Amino acid sequence: MDVDAFVLAHRPTWDRLEQLVKRRRSLTGAEVDELVDLYQRVSTHLSMVRTASSDSVLVGRLSGLVAKARAAVTGAHAPLSREFVRFFTVSFPVVAYQAWRWWLGTAVAFLFVTVLVAVWMSGNHEVQSALTTPGEIDQIVNNDFAAYYSENPPWSFAMQVWLNNAWISVLCIAFAVVGGLPIPALLFQNAANLGAMAAFMFDAGKGDIFLGLLTPHGLLELTAVFLAGAAGMRLGWSVVSPGDRPRGQVLAERGRAVVSVAVGMFVVLLVSGLIEALVTPSGLPTFARIAIGVTAEVAFIGYVVHFGRKGVRAGETGDIEDAPDVVPTR
Repeated sequence: MDVDAFVLAHRPTWDRLEQLVKRRRSLTGAEVDELVDLYQRVSTHLSMVRTASSDSVLVGRLSGLVAKARAAVTGAHAPLSREFVRFFTVSFPVVAYQAWRWWLGTAVAFLFVTVLVAVWMSGNHEVQSALTTPGEIDQIVNNDFAAYYSENPPWSFAMQVWLNNAWISVLCIAFAVVGGLPIPALLFQNAANLGAMAAFMFDAGKGDIFLGLLTPHGLLELTAVFLAGAAGMRLGWSVVSPGDRPRGQVLAERGRAVVSVAVGMFVVLLVSGLIEALVTPSGLPTFARIAIGVTAEVAFIGYVVHFGRKGVRAGETGDIEDAPDVVPTR
């Protein structure tokens, strides 16, 4: 089957069905009949595409369209709990999985800057003095860094950490509306700060304390920030290179994907905040605290890969508009 010719021949039908679904609350009797007819025809188109083509984008679009049309035709309404489950087993992991190249690239760039700054500043007292005084550095490495994790009650500290990290992720998401251009600068600033702190601690012979306190929560926390930044920059890149689809359609889909990432990140960062408040300053041995952090990180990556890959193979796009739980009126 010539996919391009097939799309060209049937796109008006798909567009018309999409229009009727969006206007489902105000359809006339004739339009309801037309909706049913188009739903059956597009369902046949979907079967043909799945059989003769490997175009996952096309399959995903038609799958979502058929699902929404089916809900409008049958009058089915899924409970809120099913929508919640779908979000965390389809929408969020599929979006995260599809953005893995941006996600990985963001992580590599961030860690590169962190290490570069740490190596550059380590032993370079002239540079360190330009940032702060020797007395302040001494206060940081001998008191403030470790005290930061235990000076407040655990639950209030967890909320403070969660809100702070969520704010960084929200900024990454918000910057997406201006093409994601400020996101690299925001991530660079945080990477440079982390590199400077690493230089201070390692120069003072306290690199083990630095890694022992940072690793348990930092793995999951930074992964969440990387994903938020990646989603925002990916949306911005859609303006420059939308591919072979209309720019408006790509922007709309990835814009909704950014919303999915934002919601998912609040949950992931909540877990990270709980680890930072309850595990990082605890009396557990360092290896046990690090093991908990690594377990949380592996569990999150495994969750994204498992459900994300499963969803992509099923033709899901992660677009929240593809969810079949539409409240119909006819």
